[in-house]
This record gives sequence, C-alpha cells and structure tokens, in this order.
Amino acid sequence: MSDPPVTLLEMSTLKLALLAAKVRRQSESVLNADPIAVVGMACRVPGASSLEEFWEVLREGRDATGEVPADRWDAEAWFDADPSAPGKASTKRGGFLDRVDLFDADFFGILPREAERMDPQQRMLLEVAIEALDAAGFSDTRLAGSRTGVFIASYHSDYARLLYRDPEWIDARTLTGAVHSVVPNRLSYLLDLRGPSISVDTACSSSLVATHLACQSLRSGESDLALAGGVSLMIAPEMMVAQSKVGFMAPDGRCKTFDARADGFARGEGCGVVVLKRLSDALADGDPVLAVVRGSAVNQDGHSTLLAAPNGLAQEDMIREAVANAQIDPARIGYVEAHGTGTQLGDPLEVEALAATIGKPRPGAGTCYMGAAKANVGHLEAAAGVVGLIKAVLVLGHEVIPPQANFHTLSPYISLDGTRLAVPTELVPWPRGGTPRLAATSGFGIGGTNAHVILEEAPELPSTGGRGSADEGVSAVERILPISARGPEALGALAERWVAFLDATEAGVVDLSFTASQRRTHHDHRLAVVGRTVEEWREGLREYVREGGAAGVAEGHPRPGGSRIGFVFSGQGPQWYAMGRELLAEEPVFR
Repeated sequence: MSDPPVTLLEMSTLKLALLAAKVRRQSESVLNADPIAVVGMACRVPGASSLEEFWEVLREGRDATGEVPADRWDAEAWFDADPSAPGKASTKRGGFLDRVDLFDADFFGILPREAERMDPQQRMLLEVAIEALDAAGFSDTRLAGSRTGVFIASYHSDYARLLYRDPEWIDARTLTGAVHSVVPNRLSYLLDLRGPSISVDTACSSSLVATHLACQSLRSGESDLALAGGVSLMIAPEMMVAQSKVGFMAPDGRCKTFDARADGFARGEGCGVVVLKRLSDALADGDPVLAVVRGSAVNQDGHSTLLAAPNGLAQEDMIREAVANAQIDPARIGYVEAHGTGTQLGDPLEVEALAATIGKPRPGAGTCYMGAAKANVGHLEAAAGVVGLIKAVLVLGHEVIPPQANFHTLSPYISLDGTRLAVPTELVPWPRGGTPRLAATSGFGIGGTNAHVILEEAPELPSTGGRGSADEGVSAVERILPISARGPEALGALAERWVAFLDATEAGVVDLSFTASQRRTHHDHRLAVVGRTVEEWREGLREYVREGGAAGVAEGHPRPGGSRIGFVFSGQGPQWYAMGRELLAEEPVFR
C-alpha cells in the first residue's frame, strides 16, 4: 500500500518545525558566543601559594619541582630506574606543595573530627575557592541562596584508600569525606549556593572541561555566577608507579615541553579556581574583569591508535570548533598555553594540530607563541587545565609572555617551518594594541576527552583613578577601613598584610573603603581604621600591629542580632536647617 497523502495541516506543522530548528541553530551560535568574564581567580601550585608568586615562577622560567617530601612516602624504597620493575616508580621527583595536612577547620565551621575524615583535596578546594571569591569581591551574604554553579575537577582517591584501609576507623563522616562528588558539594553547602554543583572527571582535561561546562551553564541562564577549577594531590605513591609502567614519567622528574630531551613529565599537585560571570552582568555590577572567555569546545579522540594515545585530527577539529564558537579570527591568537606534557608522541601531535589551525600563516598575523606551565610546576592532572588557563589570564594581564622553562633545543620530531608558531626563550613583550589580544588553552585527557578555551584580554574600562585623582577634594573627609577575621591571631596577621598592601597600592581611600566594606565578608573579629588618607590608615595599622592598639583604630565584635544603622532627620527639636547635606554631598551610598 502507498503512504497516505500529507495533509495541509501536517505540511504547516512540518514547515514550523523546520523554521524552529533554523531559529534554534541561529540563536545557538549567538548564545554560544556570549562572552564570559573571569572576575576572580586563585591558585596554589608548587613554588607558589598565590597568583603573584605563581607569576614570578613563570616570569623567571623557574622549575619548582623537587624530591618527594619525606612526609609523603619513602622515595628511595619506591624507586627503581627500570620502569618495568614490579611495584616501583621510575622517578623520585615531582611538583609538591608544603604542609597539605594543615587546614583551618574553624574558619569554615567544620568540627576537627569531621575535618580529619575530609580528603585534603576537599580542604584545599575550600581555601582556594574562598580566595578566588574574595578576589572577585563576593561576600558570603551576597552569595547565600544565589544561583551560583560549582564545577570542580578531581579524580585521585589516595586519601580514600587510606581511610578505608582500616574498617574499624570508618565512621559516619568517612563517606562524605572520601567521595569526589562532595568536593564541589561541600563548597555549595557551606556557602548556601543553589546552582549546579558538579564533580568532573575527564582525567587531565577535567578542569578545562569544568570551565567549558560552567560557561555553558552561564550562557543558558542556569547559573548567574560560576566557579570552575580543579584540585589534585599526591598522598600515596601508587599512582606514580602506575604512570611509570605506562612510560609517562620523566626519569629526571622534569617536564621538558617541546625540547629535544623530552622523555615524559613530572607529576605535580595543586589547586586552581576561576570565578566566572556573564560579561554584561559583570560590567553592570562593577565587577573586576581579568579576561573574557570568548569560546570553548570539548570533543573526543574516538578510535585512535591506543586508548591512551592522542588523536591529532580530533585535536584539529576541536580547535576549529572553539574558534567558530568564539566567532573570532584565529590570526588574533598570540599565545597558546599548550597541554605540553613533554612526551615524544604527545608534543609533536599537538604542535601539528596547532600548525594546521591557529598556527597557519595569515596576512597581518604575527607570531603565536606556545608554552606550558607543566615545565614549571609539573603536570597537575585534574588541576592542570585551570592552572594553564590562569597562566593565560596572567600573560594577557601582564602584557608579557614568560620564557618556556626547561627548553633549550626544539625536538627533532617537531617542525615549526611554514608556521607562525614559536617557543619563547626569554620574556617577550606583548602589549595591548588596537585589536584585542587573544590567548588559548588546551587540555587532553588520557581517555581521549579534549578541551580548548579561547580568552580575550579584559576590556579597557574608564579608570576610577588612583590616589592622585580619585581622592581629590575628599581628603578632609574621614573614612573607615573595615577589616575582619575569624579569630584574633588571624586578625593580627591580616592587619600586617594590609600594612604591606597599603604601602604598595595605587588605589585611593574611596575605592578601598568601598571594596573593604561592600565587597568583603565581615567576620566576628573586627578592626575599624579611621583616616583621611591611605597613609593615615597605614600608620594606624602599623602602630596597631606593633603596640596592640592605636589612635584611630577600634577593635571589637558585632552586636547580637545583626542590626543595621538607620539615619533619621526629623526636622524637630535640636536639629537644624539642611541637616545631613554634607552626607548628601560626600557619601554616594547615603545619597
């Protein structure tokens, strides 16, 4: 029998469906290109506990790896230069952090017995995430109940194996202390965040995939703010043994990306977090914009030579998709933070993929430099992608490309002929120009999941000025600098840091007072520093640190109940005409 004829109603429905599909495709391209602002970030990596220290490691081309610390495991007992030796690692080096066992549980309101059961990766993520949120200027009260998403990469279970080793030690807190889903969940719980809270594991590309997912969540309206990042710690030696058997470990424990001596990578550990927001919202809310995510892409190698072998064609496809998603000219990309593990197979394939896409010579296109932070701090695995992203943001912000660590001679398996690609061997100035600069970051997972993110420099916004301009005409007005901490010792340490900061900053009293009062979480131990200038604040704090007290510095605690101050101008009794006019003229918040 023949098919029944199509009715006019069915034809109209089909046309509407086709039209709707076309509209979805058109709107999807616009939605995917919605720029996402990086409004805050923080990291902890080998050789650096802050962004400033990390930049110095990069700027100096320093290798921050070293011998396995004695408090981790007995490196000699677990070492054998023969990679095939059963139960042995082929290296004794890596990128390690100091004292990962330390944790300020009281700051987060966590009981010590619960903190003991928490994977140190959970603890570190909490600390670094709070630092990133502080840098972005988001207080606890602003975040509570908000649609803030948390997308965090982690996949090592060293601590969980230790927890479960003795069944009698297992208690009601062991489960939530060990599972990876709780790494982002605990942050969402503590800050009362109501957006998605997702643990990501795609191996070495995990934190870059987490960044991609966070951007998608923001673009779809699912989240209004998002944290993305990753954390990885080396608590036990077994993973080092496993990677030695695959041939990943460099015998000398150093990653030599792009170099003729490349023979594997050094494992590293650390944590990185970026705070993301739709650019339009960030600009409207006056948030600091460090860089802009213009586009990203994630794909899979599919069937390659081996499960753990990279697929160059898939990498090319991913880069092209990210460029199309960002709707940019790839000739504008002047720096690529490569995955760059320093292996004889991976590096050449990655460079070939870059050469076929971003690295093609184009009219008017300058040199595109390639680098990899793995040579500085080791391969941070779950945190590698976000740390590479943070490096790219720092490169854009400092307007200079740092030299590639451990690079001397280009690998014979890599050719840069006929490309615009180069490896920096010294500091390369990269100043702003007429066209906004772009940087890109890649991450590849051992199972074949690839990610690529394209960043644009932060837009140049009207300056609020420094001490010489923002404070003109207001020096006669005394202003309060509020400082707070969870305990008296922490308050004293914070006061010392403020003294050093006030000595170096170019910001004026108006901006500093606003940020400290409106864009910081106010804890129970408090200082109020009164002064007309930054210098008066600094001297008052310096005397407080030295003497335990100072004129113009008040110390105290908040009153119970959380009451706020109200101003009433009744016009009756002892009040006078035009009362409050000075406040109206001088205080924007009051006005």
